[in-house]
Amino acid sequence: MILQFQVWSFLLLQEAAVNFDLRSMWSQMGWLAKVVVIVLFIMSAWSIGVMIDRLIVFNAARKQSRLFAPAVAGALREGKLDEAIKIADRYKKSHLAKVVVAGLQEFRAHQMSTEIPGEEMEASKRALERAEAIVHSEMERGISGLATIGSTGPFVGLFGTVVGIINAFKGISSEKSTGLGAVAGGISEALVTTAIGLFVAIPAVWMFNYFNNRVKAFDVEMGNSSSELIDYFLKKSQKAATK
Repeated sequence: MILQFQVWSFLLLQEAAVNFDLRSMWSQMGWLAKVVVIVLFIMSAWSIGVMIDRLIVFNAARKQSRLFAPAVAGALREGKLDEAIKIADRYKKSHLAKVVVAGLQEFRAHQMSTEIPGEEMEASKRALERAEAIVHSEMERGISGLATIGSTGPFVGLFGTVVGIINAFKGISSEKSTGLGAVAGGISEALVTTAIGLFVAIPAVWMFNYFNNRVKAFDVEMGNSSSELIDYFLKKSQKAATK
């Protein structure tokens, strides 16, 4: 069925001498098909913007985290809590730094303000959990929109296909002819809107899966950093209690 439709469309365009340049195809479209194309291009532009933004954010987070992790580990090994906080403040784009600095600041604040054993540990855990949730939300910004575009793009294109087929039948009715030339404009609309719908949807689905996997990897890294920091706080508290 699909092969027959493609062959018929090829013969149609050959007989009707339809040009394949963008201006000719645009001029042959009806207003409703043009609206569909404009909507698809808006969806495409938005998804491309999200892709570029997330690539920049994720690459910066990865690059700064690679520099941040050994630097803050060295400061903590030497017991320099204030120095570790200053290091974290210098890497503001690092997802690890955002989480670690929240735990460090909370631990230091409670260590200085309270003498209740274990309270600083619980407060630090809550601060780390809040920071992880906030960073996760920041990393996911716009990604769900890619999934929406990937799932709805083909259907928007399909709507344009239906409109094109309807216009093809209108051409047959108005010209009182069943020749291929009578339906050239409508079939052209159908093919163009279908192709644009797929062109918009496929990259959006690919990039959604890619970004989703990267966010999961960031979550694992933040969880590991939080666990290591809690272990450090526990050892530090035990040392302070034995003195």
